[in-house]
Amino acid sequence: MEPPMDFQVVVLAGGMSDKLSPLVSKELPKALLPVANKPLLSYVLELLEASNLKNIVVVVEGDEAATNVESWLSVAYMDRLNIEVAKTPSDVGTVDAIRVVAPFLTSTDILIVSGDLVSDISPGAIAATHRRHGAAVTALLCPAPVSGSSDSSSSGGKDKAKKPSRCNIVGLDPTRQFLLHVVSGAKVEKDIHIQKGILRSVGQIEIRSDFMDAHVYAFKRTVLMDVLDREDKFYSIKEDVLPYLVRTQLRSEISAKKDNSADDSNNGATKEFPSEDININSAVPSNQNLRWLSQHREIAPSSYQEVYFSDCDLNKSRFKKTHKCCVYFSGKTQYCSRLNSVQAFGDINRDMLGEASDITGYTFSAQNNVVHPTVVQGAKTTTGGQCIIAEGTVLGDKCSVKRSVIGRHCRIGSNVKIVNSIVMNHVTIEDNCTIQGSVISSNVQIQERASLKDCQVGAGYVITAGREYKSEPLTKR
Repeated sequence: MEPPMDFQVVVLAGGMSDKLSPLVSKELPKALLPVANKPLLSYVLELLEASNLKNIVVVVEGDEAATNVESWLSVAYMDRLNIEVAKTPSDVGTVDAIRVVAPFLTSTDILIVSGDLVSDISPGAIAATHRRHGAAVTALLCPAPVSGSSDSSSSGGKDKAKKPSRCNIVGLDPTRQFLLHVVSGAKVEKDIHIQKGILRSVGQIEIRSDFMDAHVYAFKRTVLMDVLDREDKFYSIKEDVLPYLVRTQLRSEISAKKDNSADDSNNGATKEFPSEDININSAVPSNQNLRWLSQHREIAPSSYQEVYFSDCDLNKSRFKKTHKCCVYFSGKTQYCSRLNSVQAFGDINRDMLGEASDITGYTFSAQNNVVHPTVVQGAKTTTGGQCIIAEGTVLGDKCSVKRSVIGRHCRIGSNVKIVNSIVMNHVTIEDNCTIQGSVISSNVQIQERASLKDCQVGAGYVITAGREYKSEPLTKR
């Protein structure tokens, strides 16, 4: 779908990330971290290119990270996209990142995309929905993913317990087009506080806790700039700007025609909606006309098992939307995930080998794997399904590779077993080593008979012969 041509895109690509230590470094910032042997940022850029959204500002944290990203972009996307790279200090919030590039934003609408998004959802469809509704903001919501155990940063192992990610609370109108209430996962409390005015204005509201904010937002530029100018303490788009716009989108309107008997000073006046709240928890408030729809019980996790809708008399008051806050939902079969932790790095790489293999752009063989023609495999070496091995890699005799990604120009000795793992570029693995459920960064040397299980190894690390490690991050001091 071709979106309006006057959309500009801001991609927040980050820089160094403590949550991805020890996988990232000054030489390998988050944006260039390989996912199925392709830089993470390439997944967002290819989506934008497919939607004809080619006017892009990529915001990178830190001087070295910005330089490395800019060098890669100048080669990979030369003559394909109109990309400018802007740099910010490390660890700035998303709001300050937008403030840095604000002077360069001139289009009617701005699409802000997290650079760690891996998805097949069309940004053009989000832009078109935003424009069709004339919205102040449109947010992409996706089903909340189920990730591996949060107790371990393991990237592999089928035996790891699965837990739902921290939930967000959203309130939707009956058509599921408009966002009426939002609380991010970090601020979720036992009770849900809903403005009475919201309930009166729409008649009913659906509370959901099974959606993930994908960090993709279409904004009307003038609205976004106005909020940033007036709210100088805002730090996060997700936790500050979006809730603010949702919270302030309704006003009470008193018409002169309806209130002829009222005091003349009130005629035609517009006032802010009362801030009085309704609290919703496991018991129905006795003083509110709320009903519980049991058929929706299954949509919320255990902490929010009950979903309430209000029955209100719309004739009692009239309301005017000062601006519209809209949502765009991903389809049930679409893929959407954010690479914001070591656990997510392993999960997404495995998804690229299986359910989301179409996103990679690779053509998988009849054996359900991708082995570059330049790969050399020794006698009795086997590469199973759901594997990707990049160009120039050499494997010795009697090796076994299962459900793993191996990067470019690796040297792997004889009798090596690699299972559920990611091996980046220029890695040397000597004879008789076992690698299971681990992530091996570039230029690592693993000497003979070493064994790694559920480990993350930083770039350039040397593992001495015969050593065994389990569930450890290993990095050079």
